[in-house]
Amino acid sequence: MHIFVYEWATGGGLVEESGALPASLVREGSAMIGAMAADLVKIEGCRVSALRDPRVLQLSLPRCDVVDVTSCGAQYDEFERLASAADAVILIAPEFDGILLKAANRIVAGGGRLASPMPEFIRIAADKHRTCQALEAAGVATPRGLLLDPDDPLPAEFSYPAVLKPTDGAGSQDTYLVSGPHDAPPAYAWRRRLEQFLPGLPASVSMLCGPQGSIALAPCKQRLSDDGRLRYLGGELPLPLGLANRAVTLAQQTMAALPPAVGYVGIDMVLGRDPHGAEDAVIEVNPRLTTSYVGLRGAAQMNLADAMWRVAQGELPSVSFSQRPIEFDPAGNVNFMQ
Repeated sequence: MHIFVYEWATGGGLVEESGALPASLVREGSAMIGAMAADLVKIEGCRVSALRDPRVLQLSLPRCDVVDVTSCGAQYDEFERLASAADAVILIAPEFDGILLKAANRIVAGGGRLASPMPEFIRIAADKHRTCQALEAAGVATPRGLLLDPDDPLPAEFSYPAVLKPTDGAGSQDTYLVSGPHDAPPAYAWRRRLEQFLPGLPASVSMLCGPQGSIALAPCKQRLSDDGRLRYLGGELPLPLGLANRAVTLAQQTMAALPPAVGYVGIDMVLGRDPHGAEDAVIEVNPRLTTSYVGLRGAAQMNLADAMWRVAQGELPSVSFSQRPIEFDPAGNVNFMQ
């Protein structure tokens, strides 16, 4: 079995960009592909290929076939070659500028096989406003929000505090907590979603998806910055049982409201104060691997990549997690707290 794992920030997506590479994207990208590749090569008979921008010095992919790319042309050619030669492709790329969707379309158009979400799923999930509309239509709770064009001011008639973010953002890029219509975050050249800020516990549930259904992994608490930017700082698990059950129920409702998916999907949510979940809401859906994977694999009592592959093939294997508390950060560091 040959799997091509493509991570955009470390795999040549920025190969001809001058200056320093964006630290947060490279850090999280390195952690995600490093963890996924390390688990894939443990599967008997599995060979893993990847692309690498040689400027990403921290990227380590032992036992993988790594191709260095130093130009856009080389990156394009090697992507096409490996995608067509592999038995499956796992895409890890940001949603902004249509990067993830374009990569998925290239795989499908070239006759490749995706073991990560298909274009039909990405088209909805990569657009935060469209995602919330689809969930609302299915009766799944989301924050009240509206769409703003680049030149639109913050409306006076809205419930503040609120969150302002790109409709296709990733990794909390250009996300701001605004206290009222007179706040002046930096100008955007793209469409934004303004949504009600919901108090509660930020959490996430990762789903392994395939043709026979999906499996919810252990819910995680999210740590976000308190500087008004809501930057992702990492996570913790396990959640208390009541919160975990509410999170899984909301994640299952979310997947039922969206097109079928294959591979790994991350669902971000807020768990409110009501113990019965009346204030819980989905914030967004990530149609790709997320940094939660690095923490989940530390608690998993099986190879998560193997479980993901088996679910993608139509199986529904049993998954279990240690109850030992752990915390993790976006760089892939995992700390057992007891």
